Amino acid sequence: MTAEELAGRAGISRRTLQKIERGDPKCEIGLVFEVSNLIGINLFGDEGKANISRNISRVDDKLALLPRLVRSMVKVNDDF
Repeated sequence: MTAEELAGRAGISRRTLQKIERGDPKCEIGLVFEVSNLIGINLFGDEGKANISRNISRVDDKLALLPRLVRSMVKVNDDF
């Protein structure tokens, strides 16, 4: 796949793709995830998935300690 095709599939400009390639810190992390997914690079690997699951479990344990009223107010929007 050419860079032009990759940029088109990701819905970004070629210039933005070049910024991602250079590691420009101003690029949105969601775009980096999208491009890496399109080219088949797993940024987290199996170990990363285990770490994420473990961290979610820890957060759930901490939330369970909060009073019920506070727990109902905690809403996380993790869509990106």
